[in-house]
Amino acid sequence: MDYTQNSAADALNKLVDSERETGFVPAILVNILLASLLVPASGTGTAPLIRARWRIANDVELRKLIPARAPVVKENIETEFRTASGVTDGRGKFIAGVVMITAGYSAEGKYSHFFITQTQLKIGNLTLPSGEYVFGYQRINNDAIRVSFYRASSGESIGSVEARVNRKSSMVRSLLISPPVDGRATIQVGRFLFEYKLSD
Repeated sequence: MDYTQNSAADALNKLVDSERETGFVPAILVNILLASLLVPASGTGTAPLIRARWRIANDVELRKLIPARAPVVKENIETEFRTASGVTDGRGKFIAGVVMITAGYSAEGKYSHFFITQTQLKIGNLTLPSGEYVFGYQRINNDAIRVSFYRASSGESIGSVEARVNRKSSMVRSLLISPPVDGRATIQVGRFLFEYKLSD
């Protein structure tokens, strides 16, 4: 109980004592004091956090976010907007990506996708703070690929995660980012899926 509650309680006790002496206490005063006891208690409680409801970002939103040329190390690599995919929390944060046209660039054979996150993510054992990244992939076998992430600005390696064949669908996508539900979702590259989690 805080000082406000203590003061209200003391005042209520005095009113009760007064009632004993005079036989009368205005009901409205009792109601006001009881209310003052209750309001601080609810005000000091911690309101439950409302988790943002993520959804698929539309083309207008993606065009504002996805660069026509992605800044990768010292090059600006053309992106293929029709392959863009992304999600938003509706409050200004996005997770999005797009295929890069790397032919003729030093990124050819190493990076295939430009990736932006405006909230911290956990992908496998990797932690990706808000920022811009690139990733590429290598086939492990018929059922899996290894997806490797790098910082877009420097090319510094972040690490890799294994993506497995999507057994629930035969759909093949250049990139498909699903909106998080209960803080987790998947990213599909070709026929392969890997999970990501919100970690902010």
